[in-house]
Amino acid sequence: MTVWHEDNTFWETMAPVLFAERRWAVAQTEIDQAMTHLGLSPGAHLLDLCCGVGRHTLELARRGFQMTGVDKTSIYLDRARKQADIEGLQVEFVQEDMRNFYRPETFDGAINLFTSFGYFEDPREDRQVVMNLYRSLKPGGTLVMEMMGKEVLARVFRDRDWHEEDGIIFMEERKISKNWSWVESRWIMLKGNQRAEFTISLRLYSAAELTSLLRECGFNSVEIYGDLAGASYDQTARRLVAVGHKE
Repeated sequence: MTVWHEDNTFWETMAPVLFAERRWAVAQTEIDQAMTHLGLSPGAHLLDLCCGVGRHTLELARRGFQMTGVDKTSIYLDRARKQADIEGLQVEFVQEDMRNFYRPETFDGAINLFTSFGYFEDPREDRQVVMNLYRSLKPGGTLVMEMMGKEVLARVFRDRDWHEEDGIIFMEERKISKNWSWVESRWIMLKGNQRAEFTISLRLYSAAELTSLLRECGFNSVEIYGDLAGASYDQTARRLVAVGHKE
């Protein structure tokens, strides 16, 4: 059976939920915040790993950065390329699995945002992704990762949730498993008389676990924050943000 993240039907069907208008609206702010951690100037070469439809890749290209966006989903890359062409932006979009993509010492910085990590049942594959990112950075390069942290989810956990947006009703049922290392979610989308259902699963990382992984893969220092704006990772944290530095 095809796992959820390799199912193109999932990504195509759920695109209206994953990339609703409000997601595009906050892209500028998210990049403003991410750049405070990267500390780079226009002209620098950045990698957006798991770029999706290019929300962040395109915004960085508009600001004069040399961009490479990598994703496995062809329909997302087609959409991103089309928008880049419309705006006259020079962006490299690459279709590749995050477990396989790396370019030795090519990028000044890298981003991996919107919980685009922890897909794989074998933790060695997560480690491979981080190693790829480390090897792809130039000496002095910085990585920014942003996801739902284990501690945050424990505080705000709801086993069922739903919302309506742009005429779409989205429902989610969640279950924690494997001793709080894994979350399984049943997603149901209703649009008119159409119904789609998928089950996704993700590995959960605490701040300490993610820090250890990055350090084991070579990052000499790692800073942890509670959101992209740089809030403390404490009982009020909304997200888990890790900033790794390569010497």
